[in-house]
Amino acid sequence: MKLYIINHPFHFEAENLCRLFYPEEAVEKCTQDGPCTGRDVWTCAHENGGQTVYTVRSGGVIRTDSGPVDEDRHESEYRMMALLFDVLCTVSGYHPRWGMLTGVRPAKLMNRLAEQEGADAAHTTFINKYRVDPDKAELTARVAAREREIISACGPRSFSFYASVPFCPSRCSYCSFVSHSIATAGKLIGPYVDLMCRETALTGEQARACGLKLESVYIGGGTPTVLTADQIARVTGAVTAAFGGGIGEFTFEAGRPDTITPEKLAAARAGGVNRISINPQTFNDEVLVRIGRKHTSAQTLEAYRAAVDAGFREINMDLIAGLPGDTPDSFARTVDMAIALDPANITVHTLALKRSSSIVERREDVRAGAMMTDQMLEAAQHRLRAAGYEPYYMYRQSRSLGNLENVGWSHPGHECAYNVYMMEESHTVLAAGAGSVTKLKDPNSEHLERIFDYKYPYEYISRFDEMIGRKDRIIEFCRSYL
Repeated sequence: MKLYIINHPFHFEAENLCRLFYPEEAVEKCTQDGPCTGRDVWTCAHENGGQTVYTVRSGGVIRTDSGPVDEDRHESEYRMMALLFDVLCTVSGYHPRWGMLTGVRPAKLMNRLAEQEGADAAHTTFINKYRVDPDKAELTARVAAREREIISACGPRSFSFYASVPFCPSRCSYCSFVSHSIATAGKLIGPYVDLMCRETALTGEQARACGLKLESVYIGGGTPTVLTADQIARVTGAVTAAFGGGIGEFTFEAGRPDTITPEKLAAARAGGVNRISINPQTFNDEVLVRIGRKHTSAQTLEAYRAAVDAGFREINMDLIAGLPGDTPDSFARTVDMAIALDPANITVHTLALKRSSSIVERREDVRAGAMMTDQMLEAAQHRLRAAGYEPYYMYRQSRSLGNLENVGWSHPGHECAYNVYMMEESHTVLAAGAGSVTKLKDPNSEHLERIFDYKYPYEYISRFDEMIGRKDRIIEFCRSYL
């Protein structure tokens, strides 16, 4: 389909809206006028008598609106996108449940609106202005309220630390993250751990020089439990040496059950880790085979019991709705099995069809499952609430089925605060390891600066000293903004 962008700057926003309605079609953006046929979309802004006139046309449907020439850019964007959304709804006969919202952080928007106009008015704005379904608006309001409580406990010098272990035993078919199979990159793990520990030590020195206060630590991946027990001890030891013992929230994303052993759990526990994530994704063994996971449901149960035996009480389990071969009934059984284990947290994700994942490369027919995925999320929400779980953080990925959401659920008082800090970008996150991103946050504004570590382990290793030089910006930033 062709998307005509005539005399306005909202290219990215218009393309994202078109993808909500036609996720399988390539969108060709055109800035020169031309014939608008079939599913083509024509958007235009022009001045007339001191007003800017906005027009959207597609499939024989035309909508127009107008506003002052000097109108705020956000209002101009809203007028154009509202017209485009309404036209596409009419032409397609489909109304996305998240309405016009295409951003990653709906709860962050809800909280910003709540500051401006109050919580009740923000809820109403989601429904009336942004065309969000009432149940999604209500979910967002609940998440936003809990996030406000968690964020309010932090101060202007608060920060969190993230360490990246970008290795996996194999690549899942839905995965688009930068992770590397140990079959091909295993020889890099030893030198990688050495350098990541060095970077962690440097980060601790910088945090002390800036007078920062550590709130949480998260070791993620990849699959950090591809490391040996000795390597896990080295990494966790480097963290406690850099930032001091007694870290209030220290999360280790164990991930795939087939990599978890009692020895590795003991090493993590001895290293100060007090939260762990064990991610079955599904308890349907046939689906596990289809997505390339190398473990069974029975192994997930064994890994969970081993974590409990090792002394972990704060355990998260990740589930994914919309996986190939799954159904609403089988996903409901997965949710029920997770609830029966009674972990502190259960995170329910929506499958995202990323370009670099093999699901998309093999062109598996998963897009047709958007409506079915919505049913899965609804059933999960009802079951989790009935079991005493509450939603506490939320985000959305591009190209997720049905433009649907990922939600973290927890028993009250057991939320993973790092997830909130990271997703809402509420304070500085210092990071170490390949593919990680340090985010420097001005506590008095929305200003954010990013420092990127090299993406790939071999590059991280070979250009380590060059990369470390970028981290001088941390102290410069703190001196300017704190």
